[in-house]
Amino acid sequence: MTLAISVGVLMAGFVFLVLQRGMVRVILGFILLSHAAHLTIMAAGGASRREAPLVADPDPALTADGLPQAFVLTAIVIAFAITIYLLVLAVIGGDDDDTDVGDLDHLDLLAELPGGAHPEDPEPDEPTNHDAEGVHR
Repeated sequence: MTLAISVGVLMAGFVFLVLQRGMVRVILGFILLSHAAHLTIMAAGGASRREAPLVADPDPALTADGLPQAFVLTAIVIAFAITIYLLVLAVIGGDDDDTDVGDLDHLDLLAELPGGAHPEDPEPDEPTNHDAEGVHR
């Protein structure tokens, strides 16, 4: 039960941090996601309910599966590499994000329609020169 709560807290932290604006917060959220995945894979192996997988005389009924532990070890290395890559991207592209959320109010983000009509304009500026099939003359 404690493991499930830990995974839930890590996932909640991941969602909170990924929804933030800063790149470093997104990277920290990714780290929390990878930790939650590691705990989930370890829980699937049953290491908490069984003995260690590598002992002198293992009993297959009592020992934990060693494969999830190997998966987690591989996942830790991959998550570390991706984290370093994301940190490099954050350092290189740190000065590119100079927009503010309020700066987008003055932009007209709606595309122009054929014939010069704007989607919010009730009357087009110029009459359209289209035939019955919609081909421009």
